[in-house]
Amino acid sequence: MDWNKLAVKSLAGEQLTRSEARAVLSGPDSELLAQLAAAYRVRRYYWGDRVRLHFLLNAQSGLCPEDCNYCSQSKISTAEIEKYPLLAQERILAAAKQAQNLQAGTFCIVTSGRSPTDSVLDRVCEAVRAIKANSDLKICVCLGLLDDERAKRLAAAGVDRVNHNLNTSESHHPQICSTHTFGDRVETLERVRAAGMSACSGGIIGMGESDDDIIDLALSLRAIGAESVPVNFLIPIAGTPLGSEAIAQAVFDSQAIVPPATELTPRRCLRVLCLYRFLLPSQEIRIAGGREVHLRSLQPLGLYAANSIFVADYLTTPGQAAEQDWAMIRDAGFMLEAPDGSPLRPAPAPASAPAN
Repeated sequence: MDWNKLAVKSLAGEQLTRSEARAVLSGPDSELLAQLAAAYRVRRYYWGDRVRLHFLLNAQSGLCPEDCNYCSQSKISTAEIEKYPLLAQERILAAAKQAQNLQAGTFCIVTSGRSPTDSVLDRVCEAVRAIKANSDLKICVCLGLLDDERAKRLAAAGVDRVNHNLNTSESHHPQICSTHTFGDRVETLERVRAAGMSACSGGIIGMGESDDDIIDLALSLRAIGAESVPVNFLIPIAGTPLGSEAIAQAVFDSQAIVPPATELTPRRCLRVLCLYRFLLPSQEIRIAGGREVHLRSLQPLGLYAANSIFVADYLTTPGQAAEQDWAMIRDAGFMLEAPDGSPLRPAPAPASAPAN
């Protein structure tokens, strides 16, 4: 396969054939760098060498009535996580300030549950208005399923983007969740866009899906016009149906210095990122949950396909220190992106680095 031809095709707005997409996922290790170089052509055309940082706040944790098999907050999970109602506004505002301090351009407010109550929605909108009045942060919220009225209220409050992940392909979705459908998720994203906000939606790789499921998910995201695409790599949290006690312990005890025994090798993860760049050329592609666990020492290579990462922790699992993220970005020759999309100064050096 001539990977550069795929880059040219992607830049021309043409969709890869299924056989071409499969070839990306099954490419030999000896051609991985060539795949990344081709993906980087597309990434650089749309995003230059900028990296966008997102900061995630788990504003309401646990007690969710849904049965998503990957989620530690679902009703079927026995994972030992902290559970709490919606945080007070001062704590949400403090987290927004932390996002600014960590050089994030987007602040993501996430609540557990099928859909927000009126009370939760009111308090989230109030917090969004306060953040917008005191910062230039972009605001993304992830509140579950939304109807038209709730989507319009979020837009009126100043929310820039709503996240609602498709998670997997339509055909694989019944193996992952039974309390809502793939169509329910698509409808929420359509309501978000109709209300004038941008749609953030991605998936989780490593849930027993096939290569065709990975391809179908990307094509669905392309069809609905998702503008921001978080690509998660499953952390199999103990206490969930897709969990693993041994792997979860490795994650929390050693930040996965010992590679977990899954099919998600760093090379496999990089091929997925390359494919998503070819199929979603202009979208913001974010290496999300599982980045530190599955890409490990090859994390910097992921930035040649993706243009965004989460800084600090995820919902119920830890991430690496912000200083390590800054160093990775700086050492690879990339620079941070401001909330308005303009390039910032080079990523800050770690606090412990000696002065020049």
